Amino acid sequence: MDKVIGAVVQAGTPLFDKAKTFEKLGDLISDAGRQRAQLVVLPEAFVGGYPKGLDFGVRLGSRSNEGRDMFQRYAEQAITVPGPDADAIGEMAAAAGVYLVVGVVEREGGTLYCTSLYYAPSGALIGKHRKLMPTALERVVWGFGDGSTLAAPKTEIGTLGGAICWENYMPQLRLAMYGKGVEFYCAPTVDDRDVWLPTMQTIALEGRCFVLSACQYMERGYGPADYHPVQGDAPDTVLIRGGSCIISPMGDVLAPPVFGKEVTLLAELDRSAIVRGKYDLDVVGHYARPDIFTLTVNEAPQNVVGAKA
Repeated sequence: MDKVIGAVVQAGTPLFDKAKTFEKLGDLISDAGRQRAQLVVLPEAFVGGYPKGLDFGVRLGSRSNEGRDMFQRYAEQAITVPGPDADAIGEMAAAAGVYLVVGVVEREGGTLYCTSLYYAPSGALIGKHRKLMPTALERVVWGFGDGSTLAAPKTEIGTLGGAICWENYMPQLRLAMYGKGVEFYCAPTVDDRDVWLPTMQTIALEGRCFVLSACQYMERGYGPADYHPVQGDAPDTVLIRGGSCIISPMGDVLAPPVFGKEVTLLAELDRSAIVRGKYDLDVVGHYARPDIFTLTVNEAPQNVVGAKA
C-alpha cells in the first residue's frame, strides 16, 4: 500500500473511570475510522490515565498511607495483556477497520507498566512495547520495560514501531527502531512543550520515516472531585495542553500541533517519500559506519524467576 491515511488523536482520559475511558476510546477510534484513517495513534497512558500533578505520597525515604491508597486506586484502572480489556480494544480496532496504536497502563503481577499496544484491522494484537525508562516520578508508579518488547510489527501498510514520550530522547532506542525498518514511527506522549515538535522533526529526518505523535489534552475537570493536582482544583485548569503532530520523512510538518482542545489530526502518508528520503541518508545503511560504531540490543526477556534448563 503506497499511500496511507494516518491519524493522531489528541484527547484526555476520564481519570479513575475505566468504563468512561473505554466508552470514549471507542468513540474516538470510530470517529477516526469514519474520516478514512487507516492508522490511528492515541496518546501515552490513555487507558489507565496519566494523573499529572499527583505525587503518590512520596518523600525521600518515606511513603504515605494516602499515597498507597492512591496507587491502589490507580492500579485498579490498569489492564492485563492479554486479557478481556485488551481484547475489547482489539474489537474497537476491528469495528473501525484500522491499525491502532494506543497507550495503556498495563498490570502484570504487582507492577504497572506504561505500554503501547499495536492492533491490526482484524482486531489482533500484533505488538506490545513497554516503556524502557519512565521519567522522574513516573518511576514510582511504573516499572521498567525490557528489550523483549521492542515492537516493530510488519503490516500491509508498512512497518510500525516507535517510542513513548521521553524514550524518544534515547538515541540507542531510536537506532534500534531504525534497524528494524520502521516506516511509521508512533510516539504516544504527554509532553506538551514547544520543543516536542522539533524533536519529532529530528526523528523523522534522522530515520527517514513518518512520525505520528499523539499527545493528551486534559483538564482538571476530567478527573473526579477528589483528584487534587498541584496545578489547582479549578475544573478548567489545563494539565496537558496537547501538541500532537504528523511529520514527513524529510521533516516537513504534515499536521501541525494544535493546543488547547481535543482534536483528531489527519494526513496522507506516501511511502515513496521514505525511499526518496533514504537516497541521501540511511543511518542503518549507506550512511552508517559499522567499522567504527555498532549497537548491541538485548531482546531477551529479563525474568527474575525462571526454571533452570
